[in-house]
Amino acid sequence: MALSKHASAAGVQLGMRSGSVQMLLPEAMLRQYDSEQEQASLQRVATTLLQYSPQVAAAGPASLLMNIGASLRLFGGVRQLRRCVLNSMALLGISATLSYAPNAAAAGLLAHAANAYGRRGLYCLNPMRLSRRLDPLALSLLPAATPWRDWLQGIACHDLKSLRQLPRAGIQRRCGKDLLSQLDYAYGVATELHQWLEVPAEFIARIELPERIEQAEALLNYANALLQQLSGWLRAKQLAVSQIQLELEHERGRLAVAPSQLTITLAEASWQAEHLARLLKERLAQLSLTTPVMALRLHAMQLVAMQAPSASLFPEPSGSPQQQHRLLELLVARLGADQVLQTLPQADYRPEVANHWIAAIPSQPKARATAQLPHAPTAMMNRPSWLLAEPIPLELRQHRPYYRGALSILSPPERIEAGWWNGQLVTRDYFIAENSEHLRCWIYHERISVAQHTGQQDADAVWYLHGWFG
Repeated sequence: MALSKHASAAGVQLGMRSGSVQMLLPEAMLRQYDSEQEQASLQRVATTLLQYSPQVAAAGPASLLMNIGASLRLFGGVRQLRRCVLNSMALLGISATLSYAPNAAAAGLLAHAANAYGRRGLYCLNPMRLSRRLDPLALSLLPAATPWRDWLQGIACHDLKSLRQLPRAGIQRRCGKDLLSQLDYAYGVATELHQWLEVPAEFIARIELPERIEQAEALLNYANALLQQLSGWLRAKQLAVSQIQLELEHERGRLAVAPSQLTITLAEASWQAEHLARLLKERLAQLSLTTPVMALRLHAMQLVAMQAPSASLFPEPSGSPQQQHRLLELLVARLGADQVLQTLPQADYRPEVANHWIAAIPSQPKARATAQLPHAPTAMMNRPSWLLAEPIPLELRQHRPYYRGALSILSPPERIEAGWWNGQLVTRDYFIAENSEHLRCWIYHERISVAQHTGQQDADAVWYLHGWFG
């Protein structure tokens, strides 16, 4: 059915018996042909190709057809598109022969001819030159000519050009309509209809590993194949994924081990396999396997509609929102979700409770309403860049608060009274102050202080440092 270049150089040919192959090449490795595995591989490749064109169809044994007419401008031309397809095939572990032509049948003939000649592909995009490209091809490339090969060779008909020169009426009476139909499809005389691939409603892909893998980082190459399929499925459905789950399957049978699950949550939904692979690489680098992995299973957990790219003429100096979200996702994958936090404002005037820290990328993202702060004067917005976890008591020197030198008050007081509803009343007058080193800080004075509650007379002594300005 198929052979490597090394076997071909040793004289092995298609259709040989196993004994003849062993005689010519004793070290040859023979594998049993598995049609089901071949169909599964074709299905994986077809799903992957959906990221380059929405129209992909089967075109015979071990062959796929892709309509790229609407994709050339998007990917920057046929050469760039061909390079992208070859990169995806390499990630899938598939060696492919690529050819393109103005119609599907001609592209298929060129691909099979290139495969027979040992070339990577034959190409023709100009319809005016298509006949000159197809005429020298062997007649055996037409599937409908196989039953009549001996008869056609007997009348010196070896290529497509000589077949076209024969009387059509006589060929139809002798060989039927299929041979002429395939010839007309190839030369663009007739239009061929195709059954395009229909993708399933849910994406779940699984791949068997060729051997037991004990290092987590070695799983990335096989996971890339699943991510390529996911990218094609998302493009076909016009969706983006915000959470994926990679399941690592271990031993089965009597020594069965429950599968391990690796969940990746994104700050912004994406459909690009390269970005997902980068996040997965960071997670696998931190994973230690206790038992070998035998198979991988990828599931798209949370899906959203695909958003159109930004059409802004002038890019933002700090990068696009997509770039900022990708950086955030990369930091979470490398440092952990508990090390990357974001603020969640609370509707409270007290500085120590006006903000709550939450995970930058929640494991279960859900819509939440942003807290609406009450209307406040402009002076209230003058908050320090660094708020201390606990206020620091200040000493008084000559009736002035002191911290690394005497503090000079620069602003009128800003009064905050809140917390009476939960028994944590604060009554403070905040000031912006500056020390002898010209560092500005945020201090406050307790109006109803602990000293007053305890009966002390010097209530003005209760001053606190609460933050520093940048």
